Amino acid sequence: MKLVSKITAIVILLAGLTALSAPSRAQDKVSVGVFPVSSSLPYFVALERGFFKEQNIEPEMTKLMGGPPNVAAMMTNQIEVSAVLVMLEGLNADVKKPGVAMYISLNSQTKIWKMEQFVVRNGFPANSIAELKGAKLMSAPGPANLNTAKAILARNGLKEGDYTIDQLDMGQHVNAMTAGTFDGGYTLEPNASMMIKAGIARSIEAGVISKYILGSETADAYAAGCAMTTEFIQKRPDVAKRFAAAWAKAIAFINANPDEARKHLAKNTFTPDNVVDMVSMLGYVMAADLSAKQLADFQAFADFGASIGVVPEKVDVSKVLQKF
Repeated sequence: MKLVSKITAIVILLAGLTALSAPSRAQDKVSVGVFPVSSSLPYFVALERGFFKEQNIEPEMTKLMGGPPNVAAMMTNQIEVSAVLVMLEGLNADVKKPGVAMYISLNSQTKIWKMEQFVVRNGFPANSIAELKGAKLMSAPGPANLNTAKAILARNGLKEGDYTIDQLDMGQHVNAMTAGTFDGGYTLEPNASMMIKAGIARSIEAGVISKYILGSETADAYAAGCAMTTEFIQKRPDVAKRFAAAWAKAIAFINANPDEARKHLAKNTFTPDNVVDMVSMLGYVMAADLSAKQLADFQAFADFGASIGVVPEKVDVSKVLQKF
C-alpha cells in the first residue's frame, strides 16, 4: 500500500509540474479592418469588455478610412474581417470576387437609428431636402454614398445641375462646415452630432434611405455591416465561429445597454467625449437572426444598388450572409 501511495503521489506531482510548465494556449489572431466611426461600436465593445478574449481571439486592428479601402484589403487578403463594410460596395466586391465579403451582421439605419442624414450650415435657408436647390453640397466618400445621396436628392425633385456635390473624407466634414466651404451635405454619424453640438449646422432629415429609397420610414436600411472573407471562414472555421460569437455578444450588449455601450465610442472613434451621449445607436442584428421582413428590406436596398449601377448586377442577398 505504501508503494502504491508513493507512486500515486509521484504521478500527481509530475502532473502538477507539467501543468505549471506548459505554456498557455496562444490566442488566435484575426486581422480586422476598422473604420473608426460610430457604426464600428460592436468591435470596441467586444474588445474592451473581453468578449474576444473569452473566445480566445486576439484581433489585430488596421484602421481603414471608408468602404473602398476595406473592400481592397478584403480582396487582397490583407484583412480577414471588416468591422463595418458599406453594403453596396461589399456587394459590388462580391460580384467581382464571389464570396469575398460575407456579412455576419447588419446595421439598420432609420429615422430612429440615425446614421446617414442631410445637414445644412446654420444660416442657409433650407428646412427640407427639396429646398437644397442651388446648394453646394458635400457627400460621404465612395460611390455608394455619393450615388445614394444623388438618388435621394432626385426623389425630392432635384436633378443634377440644381446643386453641386463633392465627395469629402469623413474626417473633414465638420471642419468644412465650420469654414463655410459647403452649404450642407450628406453626412454620417458622429459628424452630424458634432456639428449640432458645435452650433455650426443642423440636421434637416435623417433616415433618408428608409424613406426615399425603400419607401417607408419604418424600413430597415441595411447600408453597412460586419463582413468576413470566405477564405477566412473556410480556412479557419472554428476561429471564424468564435469571432462571430464574440460579435453576437457585443451586439446583444449594445441592444440591452445602449447608454453603457455608448461609452466605448470615446477615444476609439472620431466621437468627442462631449458628443458621445448624443450619438444614436443603430439596429444591429446578426445575419442568423434576420426576420423575413428584414431580409426583404435588405434585398430591396441591394436591388436599389443595382438600379443605380453601384452594384453591377442584381444580387441574391441570402448568398452573401454567413450565419453561425
